Amino acid sequence: MKQKQENQLEAGIYDAKTLGIPKILLLGLQHTFAMFGATVLVPLVTGLDVSTTLLMAGLGTLLFHFVTKGKVPAFLGSSFAFLGGYAAVAPMVDGAPNTEMLPYACGGVVAAGLLYLVLSALIKVFGVNRVMRFFPPVVVGPIIIAVGLILAPSAISNCSTNWLLAVIALAVIVVCNIWGKGMIKIIPIMMGVLVSYAAALAMHEVDFSGVVQTAGQGIYGGLFALPLHRENFAKFDISAILTIMPIALATMMEHIGDISAIGATTGRNYIADPGLHRTLLGDGLATSMAALFGGPANTTYGENTGVLVLSRVYDPLVVRIAACFAVILSFFPCFAEIIHSIPTAIIGGVSLILYGMISAIGVRNMVENQVDLTKSRNLIIAAVILVSALGFNDIGGITFYVGGYGITLSGLAIAAILGIVLNAVLPGNDYVFDREA
Repeated sequence: MKQKQENQLEAGIYDAKTLGIPKILLLGLQHTFAMFGATVLVPLVTGLDVSTTLLMAGLGTLLFHFVTKGKVPAFLGSSFAFLGGYAAVAPMVDGAPNTEMLPYACGGVVAAGLLYLVLSALIKVFGVNRVMRFFPPVVVGPIIIAVGLILAPSAISNCSTNWLLAVIALAVIVVCNIWGKGMIKIIPIMMGVLVSYAAALAMHEVDFSGVVQTAGQGIYGGLFALPLHRENFAKFDISAILTIMPIALATMMEHIGDISAIGATTGRNYIADPGLHRTLLGDGLATSMAALFGGPANTTYGENTGVLVLSRVYDPLVVRIAACFAVILSFFPCFAEIIHSIPTAIIGGVSLILYGMISAIGVRNMVENQVDLTKSRNLIIAAVILVSALGFNDIGGITFYVGGYGITLSGLAIAAILGIVLNAVLPGNDYVFDREA
């Protein structure tokens, strides 16, 4: 029996119910740990409400799973791609959030989410084969690699705050994943966080000031609070919409890369089933819904894709449980602060391996699809994508000005555009999308 479970784990678990409810809850909590740091960082940078962000991440993920027939194990957290748009429409005032303009920025994000619906409809009408001809493995693979490499500096930066804690977290994850048995092998991220957090407590490296401050606000406001605030709901202004809406062109390309990465991880073709039109529709609706109620744009999270790689549990149910945890946490600020008290170095140690896993998936995607890098066209496309993604990201992307407002294309968006264009114009594009692959 034990050997059978080990073999099942090596092959990947697609039905988590076989593990039992306690283990499923632990797996969901592991995904919550993975997404939490990045998800709350966006509202901290922009001035949006943290509790609203958590609520919308959870509800957005559940909406995405509903639209995609519950088939794609993706978690939708806060998108960093729209930070430039928020900064343009609602710049900080003397270091404080611009509460007057933030709702208008959210209105722009609502409109950006609707662009996903347009592309979804086009794919539905003209077919995914015509669209995916522009996204062969020689384009998607390097983009996935670039996603992990772009995130890598933030992992190292976080690790550098306390290398000992980072190494402890990383070592525990590796040991549990390679030599762990049973449940320990399935929850390496959680084990890494718990063991390193215990070490941080022993080293007096945990800051509970946020927990104390939040708890001091009393039962209502500290222990419990409604995560929605009417004054933060989206408002609409044409200039804000024109500023932020074009960012969706970049994030839609990133979406295709993310869905491809998840598919490469689980061995399932989600672009064919439930279909790219459904994943785009779910992502777009989740983004518009989040922004409508004062939250940041949503996007599929690479951190959770990394968790899928390590745990080998591919059941979308586990991700939906993580979404439920996010919704619950949004009503309890004090509990959210406890999770937020995890030292940055621990997050760095965990992220170091998760981000590396994303890039490794990109390499695997190219290998499994037998991308021939002896061909000059393929080598040129991959080279331009990788250098553009990292190079332009290092200088903050490229900014265009429309109506006096700056629109910034991220390095990843620029790389995706260049890769798609090169693949279309260079001779030798013989890729045929296989719906059954």
